[in-house]
Amino acid sequence: MTKLKNDTLIRALLRQPTSYTPVWIMRQAGRYLPEYNATRARAGSFLALAKSPDLATEVTLQPLARFSLDAAIVFSDILTIPDAMGLGLGFAEGEGPRFEHPLREERAIRALAVPDLAELTYVFDTIAQVRKALAGSVPLIGFSGSPFTLACYMVEGHGSRDFPAVKTMLRQRPDLLHHILHINCRAVIDYLNAQIEAGAQVVMLFDTWGGTLSAAEYREFSLPYMRRVVESIIRERNGERVPNILFTKGGGAWLEAIAETGCDAIGVDWTVEMGQARARVGHRVALQGNLDPQVLLAGLQAVRDGVAAVLESFGRGPGHVFNLGHGVTQATPPESVAALVEAVHQASPAYH
Repeated sequence: MTKLKNDTLIRALLRQPTSYTPVWIMRQAGRYLPEYNATRARAGSFLALAKSPDLATEVTLQPLARFSLDAAIVFSDILTIPDAMGLGLGFAEGEGPRFEHPLREERAIRALAVPDLAELTYVFDTIAQVRKALAGSVPLIGFSGSPFTLACYMVEGHGSRDFPAVKTMLRQRPDLLHHILHINCRAVIDYLNAQIEAGAQVVMLFDTWGGTLSAAEYREFSLPYMRRVVESIIRERNGERVPNILFTKGGGAWLEAIAETGCDAIGVDWTVEMGQARARVGHRVALQGNLDPQVLLAGLQAVRDGVAAVLESFGRGPGHVFNLGHGVTQATPPESVAALVEAVHQASPAYH
């Protein structure tokens, strides 16, 4: 593989000195881009797009053609693992993901198995194609949903604000939920390691729904499984470190506990002040974040002011990757993303 020309993201994640703060954005290849929408229309559906390495590679690269981002993130979905388990993933327009066979019966839960990685070859093929196309320009990020976040969709059968079926199982049959989490954990480890072998240079674990748990529940049903993933994934390949990022949306109260997993970096949402997060854990891990995605809807000056505030809050020195506190929204003007990237690159050298 070609040696990286821009390794700023890798060095920032490892808390090594950089000349500026690297920037990428969650969901940077998505529906806010007209070129993405055109490619998705050609594919016919979201799943068809995600499962076509050629088209997935195309949309992965689209934001890098527009913006001077410091990383690419492979275009995929967090629900690839339960889809490969045979739960019948589908996407209804305007409704989000749904599973045809949610896990509600003990018999089905006990029969759950780690999927054959051959069912996920399309993801690994996309990673290999993107790495070749990038030609070492910037690093490529691979990712997975966390064991708990995957379980939320697998049990509920769809997205939810409060996941009542999951919360009921958690309290009435915690043994069944732990069984699902155990299988998911093994699957996530295998999946991320295969992504690294295919060419991912950073991996990120999205614990999107961990923040819906109480502190005690988080420490039982989410955090230990993420720790097991961190302990088991590849940390070095071909002589190069492969950093990892853990992101629990709504997990600001547990930053110290997340840092104790041994991860390299923590994603921080916009509800936490970056300087306070750094004071709490920054000597142990890098931090990623944390501009509120809604700022991108408020005009270019608001974007520049928001960028300046996050950089000032983190302060001087290494260990910061600029990002949003969650994914970019569909209504975001591409010009706002361009302004964000430009503002980070122009303002951040003063902090290094």
